[in-house]
Amino acid sequence: MCRSLFWIFLLSLLCSFARNNKIRPAVVDEQLLWVSGQAGEVNTYRIPLLTFTPRGSLLAFAEARKMSFKDTGAKFIALKRSTDRGATWSPTSFIVDDGSMADGLNLGSVLVDEENGSVILIYTVCFHHYHCKRSNTMMIESLDDGYTWSAPLVCGHGTVAGDGVFCILSDDHGETWRYGAELKSIPYDQPKKDLDFDPDECQPVELNDGRIMVNIRNNKNYHCHCRMVACSLDGGESLPVEKLVFDHTLEDPAVAASALEKDGVLFFSNPASQQSRVNLTLRWSLNHGKSWVKNTLKIWPGPSGYSCLASLKMNKTEDNRYIYVIFEKGNREYYESIALVKVDLYSDQ
Repeated sequence: MCRSLFWIFLLSLLCSFARNNKIRPAVVDEQLLWVSGQAGEVNTYRIPLLTFTPRGSLLAFAEARKMSFKDTGAKFIALKRSTDRGATWSPTSFIVDDGSMADGLNLGSVLVDEENGSVILIYTVCFHHYHCKRSNTMMIESLDDGYTWSAPLVCGHGTVAGDGVFCILSDDHGETWRYGAELKSIPYDQPKKDLDFDPDECQPVELNDGRIMVNIRNNKNYHCHCRMVACSLDGGESLPVEKLVFDHTLEDPAVAASALEKDGVLFFSNPASQQSRVNLTLRWSLNHGKSWVKNTLKIWPGPSGYSCLASLKMNKTEDNRYIYVIFEKGNREYYESIALVKVDLYSDQ
């Protein structure tokens, strides 16, 4: 029995290795989900997020900035749903409205609880302390595949004294939250200058070996115009600074980027440029980001900003070969629209 299980495991590894070495991504479909300036109540759409649901839907979110493209100001959270693997999308619904706040909401992250099927969206209010005193970390939750959402709940306050990267953790499906790992800036809680150590927007990824890799925006270009990568070995409780590395292959203009592991392959998307938000590029690694395959997929050569990766985790064969990239796209400015592309990972097969 043990010998049979061993050979099944070995065969699975060999098949996975063979499949991963045939990765040749190609864009097979592209859609504009939102275009700035076309809706009466919205000036600019920014900060796209994308996730799957355990029932097989895709959910796309964005900040719908009411008055201008600026980070401050009043906003909606916009949502579109797809139940056919991204072929068609629902009309836009606004699931949160912050009214007329001077320092309105800012999207943070979207989480999927695969045990109970819930989707949790986390955002902040008063993040920039513009005409307000204390920031709040908020959450809303959907238990029905994104059709309806709970009222906003406070899951944390702006009690962290300074700046940097800070994790919040929940061990009870989002009922309660606590602080976990932190990676503080230098100088801490003080104005920053160019080349200071200023870790900013980040993307955590749970690798298939149990580690949590955190890919981090290097906001002041400390050491390089590239991404910083930290690693937690204890489920997000700590991010040892001695494990921090600078990934020079991942050149970056200081922007929010995305990472996703699928079938043992780590994918990464960002505007691949040291100076400007242009050249949205997909990269992939076969060894958890220790190195990156030289080939890349250029998704959009022009102005491009924030991006987010997602894939469906269903039993259908087609879901093994596709990932989705949502990103800010423009011809003159990167925030002119939000586009979504479907990428076939094995385009020559």
